Amino acid sequence: MTLTLAGLVLVVVIFYFMTSIKVVRQGYQYTIEHFGRFTTVARPGLNFYPAFFYRVGRRVNMMEQVLDIPGQEIITKDNAMVAVDGVVFFQVLDAAKAAYEVSDLYLAIMQLSTTNLRTVMGSMDLDETLSKRDEINTRLLQVVDQATEAWGVKITRVVLKDIRPPADIVNAMTRQMKAEREKRATILESEAARQNEINRAEGLKQAQILEAEGRKEAAFRDAEARERSAQAEAAATKMVSDAIEGGSTQAINYFIAQKYVEAIGMFATSPNAKTILFPVEATQLMGTLGGIGELARDALSGPSSPPAPDRPPVRPRGPFEGGAQ
Repeated sequence: MTLTLAGLVLVVVIFYFMTSIKVVRQGYQYTIEHFGRFTTVARPGLNFYPAFFYRVGRRVNMMEQVLDIPGQEIITKDNAMVAVDGVVFFQVLDAAKAAYEVSDLYLAIMQLSTTNLRTVMGSMDLDETLSKRDEINTRLLQVVDQATEAWGVKITRVVLKDIRPPADIVNAMTRQMKAEREKRATILESEAARQNEINRAEGLKQAQILEAEGRKEAAFRDAEARERSAQAEAAATKMVSDAIEGGSTQAINYFIAQKYVEAIGMFATSPNAKTILFPVEATQLMGTLGGIGELARDALSGPSSPPAPDRPPVRPRGPFEGGAQ
């Protein structure tokens, strides 16, 4: 009887110790209550709290968790109806606050995210909601994280999974996109045509500049040639003038013969000159040419050379002997 009672007591003691040992898994924390009042948090591992005096209140998941935001319809600032759904990533940092500061943590986070999502997207136009998804996520993250800070929760990310506008708005947006692309194509074509005209005008301008430069260079060369010719003629005229001042009759004959020959050449090259009648005095041109030869010899031989003998006079020809030219 005694042994049976001792064995029973031993079993009760072992059972008491077994129920007093609390094994907490990694990633979790347990709140420990003493007669219903929170006392401490049991960390991962082996923990001993006397049974019947202490009990586990809440088993809190300390890992990062994902909460789906159910799809809902939201009216934007420009009265467009869009369907939105998303996800919220959060992590519990304080197990005691998450267990005792809010009744249902998951429901509270979901309702808070849904309400603020309606507020944020309701203050934006449809185009902004479709193009500024990152801005919506950032604003939601700031608002929800600030509200859940008292619950010992850290909101790490808020992501909108899908934004679905109505079908008629989608069709209108498709037509708008097509019109914008056609507009850009037309603008690009006009810009290409404009650039082509500009390039062509620039080419013509450069060609005209080069042509003007060429004409300028040719005119400069022509003027330079005329200047040199005038200088040569002036030098020759000076030589003749010097010879005349020296009393040389050959120089006078040379000067008159030069002008006479030029005048006869102009008659010969005239298109209306079929027949030319020379007067008898024209035969004196031969004598003048002889004077030109003597003047040339004097110029080449210098003042020491003896004067050339006079040529015999040339018999003048009659008006019919000169012949018609």
